[in-house]
Amino acid sequence: MKRDLVDILKIVRSILINKGVRSLNLKSVSDKSGLSIDELNKYFKDDKELITKLLEFERHAFIEIFQENDFEGVNAIDIMMFVGKELSDKYDYVTPSYSSDIKKHFPEIYEEHFQSRTDFIFEKIRINLNKGISQGMYRSDLSIELISRLYISRLWDIHNEDFFPPEKFSFDTLYEFMFNNLIRSIATDEGLEYYKNKSKK
Repeated sequence: MKRDLVDILKIVRSILINKGVRSLNLKSVSDKSGLSIDELNKYFKDDKELITKLLEFERHAFIEIFQENDFEGVNAIDIMMFVGKELSDKYDYVTPSYSSDIKKHFPEIYEEHFQSRTDFIFEKIRINLNKGISQGMYRSDLSIELISRLYISRLWDIHNEDFFPPEKFSFDTLYEFMFNNLIRSIATDEGLEYYKNKSKK
């Protein structure tokens, strides 16, 4: 049976979601995929690399939002709204439910993944804020670094399933509430009017 890396990583995700990190190893992936250990070793040298490659795959799913879309000349508020929708559509990939399990059992691997993703988001938010200010959508007196850090902090907060159980609060609801408060706090009168009109549509 022939499988590519993406197919195998989907199997890795399935094992994590259904059985947890402790059940994830090359043997369990071999049993579920029908591939031999030798075949899997072409992609993963050991059990830890299963986790590393999966997190890389998830980061790429997030980065693809920006790689596949040309935001040159697009209104900064539109970009933020579009990215929010894409985050929602790709929620299972970019916000896996097993993150806390990985963090507990593989803290170093998780920390590197978390920091890489945080750095990427920080840079994209910084670019968006500068764009919005130049377009007159955001206030010119904003602290770019402060707002960027607040955005990331709130984004991680709404991913905290202990505080916001998914059975009570959907990601869409939480993100919309967070985003609405953010725009209202940073937009100019023109930007706020634009946002209100876009929201109605």
